[in-house]
Amino acid sequence: MKEKSNDILNRIAHVQNTLQAINGKWKLPILMSMYAGKSRFRDIQRNIPLITTRVLSKELKDLEASRLIIRIVKDGHPVSVEYKLTTFSYTLTPVVDEMIKWGKQHSKGGL
Repeated sequence: MKEKSNDILNRIAHVQNTLQAINGKWKLPILMSMYAGKSRFRDIQRNIPLITTRVLSKELKDLEASRLIIRIVKDGHPVSVEYKLTTFSYTLTPVVDEMIKWGKQHSKGGL
């Protein structure tokens, strides 16, 4: 049974919304680093080879705007900043797991 044009347009819109939140070379690696327990800027940066300070800063701001992480400033001397995954970000875990599985299959030449 063919999908109705409206259904296809809605599905495409939802996929585009997802891609907008996680697009680019760095957002998923940042989230994966955070899933592994890295929450401070330098820890995340050390965990992701080749990411620059400037790019990491921008991507963290984008992830915060997408409600996938929150920035926590802790008073002290010096002031420390940590990033925390939101409950909403954990809903991406099954998607990331499927992407890992697909990537393994793809690197082996497909199914």
